Amino acid sequence: MTECTQKLRGGMVGVGMIFDETYRPFFEHARAHGVYDRRFGLMEVELSGIASRTGKRAEAYRTAAQGAIHDFTSFVEPDSAGQLLQSDVDFVCVATPDNRHFEAAQAVLNAGKHLLLEKPSVLSLQELDALQTLAAEKGVLAKVVYHKLFDPDHKKLRTLVHDNVLQHVNTGYCTLLEPKSISGGQFAEWIQGRNPGTYVAVHYIKLIDFTFGGKLTSVTCTGQRGLVGPTDGTTWDSTQLRLIYEYEDGREAAFDIHTSWVTPDNFPGYVEQEVQFRFDNGIWNGHSRRRGVECTVEQLTPHDMKISMNNHYNGSFIEPHGDRSQRGYGIEVIERFVREVGYVEYGGPGDSRSQRLAEMQALTYNDLSADRQVVAAVQAMEAILEKHAAGQANCIVNVNEPNGGLAMYIPGQAEAEVIYHPAV
Repeated sequence: MTECTQKLRGGMVGVGMIFDETYRPFFEHARAHGVYDRRFGLMEVELSGIASRTGKRAEAYRTAAQGAIHDFTSFVEPDSAGQLLQSDVDFVCVATPDNRHFEAAQAVLNAGKHLLLEKPSVLSLQELDALQTLAAEKGVLAKVVYHKLFDPDHKKLRTLVHDNVLQHVNTGYCTLLEPKSISGGQFAEWIQGRNPGTYVAVHYIKLIDFTFGGKLTSVTCTGQRGLVGPTDGTTWDSTQLRLIYEYEDGREAAFDIHTSWVTPDNFPGYVEQEVQFRFDNGIWNGHSRRRGVECTVEQLTPHDMKISMNNHYNGSFIEPHGDRSQRGYGIEVIERFVREVGYVEYGGPGDSRSQRLAEMQALTYNDLSADRQVVAAVQAMEAILEKHAAGQANCIVNVNEPNGGLAMYIPGQAEAEVIYHPAV
């Protein structure tokens, strides 16, 4: 077989649950089949290095992979990410806890590597500004994983809105509830001082922002504490976020997003996800479990194996032709990013690279430049919850008003506290 001369070497920062569910199957499939696109032909993609704190999970994966992956290098602390960036990598995927994204992303872009960030990209517009500037200076892609935009149901919703079948959204309600094993087990090391809204509400913030457009005008939020942390602490069990958007005709829509990571572990589904959007001429309802299957296995369900499963996001299958595969929209979104990098680097002559780069940066579903209103909502939510924990509840953040881009109003205080001065 002729060796493929087009190659991308990928690096990982973080090797936890998200790596196992999405990045691992992508890299293993790319190892076996390559990545093909008629714009650049066949391209080899390899996992070249993994940066993590101790390297234990990386070494466990190396043993378990048994030849299904390239021989990667494991980099450990201190400065695991810095060591990775000194190696021969072309792009780096950052799948760390959300409050550690910025430092790693900044280092990746400073090194001139293409970047893929798990959501939320960062926690403030100040951080987003810095990363956008770096990506432009270094001439690389900086993208965010919003895999729910690839959910077939959400793609159909956007299609109906785009084609004006569903006309002018009025209100929306979204909920995503995760079991206690998420907050108390898988993510127990990093949830102190955190909240499930930042962790998963961002999926729906992006869905709303991307699907319906409009301008974000205000953010409010409240929540509950006492299960994964003290009742008067800064670690939240659940949050209820409200966003107000204004559209070109001057009409507004309100969107409520409820999230929790303290659902009982014996709940039948991995997560409980539901959306409802009301339009001038219709209603869209979606429910993750009602669209799926139910399966009960003695001594396995509902703890070791859930009764209802989302095979659209990520599923392991024996294909009709006999191959074993793992696929779904959670993996598809990563492959799409790699195709975008491949197109920039191999989709034509070198002197037109900047044109191809600009073309991929114009993709508003995942480019960092299109993440401004999402990050604004996240920053506002975090600031409101911080005030709430300090005894100042019921704050509201207004967006792009005369006082500033993000102006927080605290009950009993006449003057706004501006948390981001430029326009969002």
